[in-house]
Parts: sequence; C-alpha cells; structure tokens
Amino acid sequence: MAALLQTLVVPRPSASLRSTSSPFSNFSGLKIQPPRPSANLTSTPKPSRLRSSRIVCEAQDTALKAPPAVTDSTWQSLVIESDLPVLVEFWAPWCGPCRMIHPVIDKLAQQYDGKLKVYKVNTDESPSIATQYGIRSIPTVMVFKNGEKKEAVIGAVPESTLTTCLEKFL
Repeated sequence: MAALLQTLVVPRPSASLRSTSSPFSNFSGLKIQPPRPSANLTSTPKPSRLRSSRIVCEAQDTALKAPPAVTDSTWQSLVIESDLPVLVEFWAPWCGPCRMIHPVIDKLAQQYDGKLKVYKVNTDESPSIATQYGIRSIPTVMVFKNGEKKEAVIGAVPESTLTTCLEKFL
C-alpha cells in the first residue's frame, strides 16, 4: 500500500520554479484569472473556502465552435441547395474514431470559413441520410458541390488528406 501511495504523490516544484513570480508560470496551458469585482462594493468580501479558483485553463478561450448538425428536415436546404461547397461529417456519439476527427473537422470549418460550409450528421439520429448516401462505416466525410456528392473519405484520416480533398472543389 505504501508503494502505491508513493507512486501517486506529485513531486514538489523545484526551488527555481518557486522563485518565479507565479508558481504556474512554466505551465503553458494555465493562466491566472484576475479577481472578479465584488457585487457589493461597500462591504469587504469575506474569505471563503468555496470561492472558485483564479487559475483557469486557457483552452476554454480558444475552443473551436463545432459545426452545426444537419437533420433529415434541414438536409435539403443546408447541403443540397447550398451555393458553396459543403463538407459533411457522418458520425455517431459512440464512435471513437469520430471523436478523434472532430477537432480536425472543427479546424477546417474555421480555416475555410466563407469558402466552404461544414456540417455534421449524427447517423443515429438521421439514419435515412446515411442510408441514402450508402454510409457503411463512420466517420465518413463527404464533399458536396452544387447539390452533388463529389468525394468521400472514410475513416479518421489526417488533416492533410481532407485539405487535399477539399482544395479540388474550392
């Protein structure tokens, strides 16, 4: 049991780290949040152990917004009738490779904003769309232009593969 506890103990920061202005200055993903102003400016705030921490993760400020979902009722207007090329990711919540490719799809949506529309289809919620386009494996990424399916990429592929595919239709 003692050996197990020793492996779980986090080592203390070195003296050089403690001598800096902030004990977290060497951690690139953390930042110190400025104190929030008190709602009641006439009284002094009471110390509380339940107060939220001022150390926050920077990722919350840089998180990409996920592309909107397409359903059976919105497929025609958003994908088929689009004036721009459309990238559609077919996915399901239980699919591990789908979760791996989500950040890539989100990045492409931001990178090609204004040149390309990006949507996601949950195959569990809209099985008729998946059936219509012969989706047998997820994730599958399809590119549509002028309402027609132009290309499909199956599996969790690198960003460069999707970029090469997209560049042909922009």
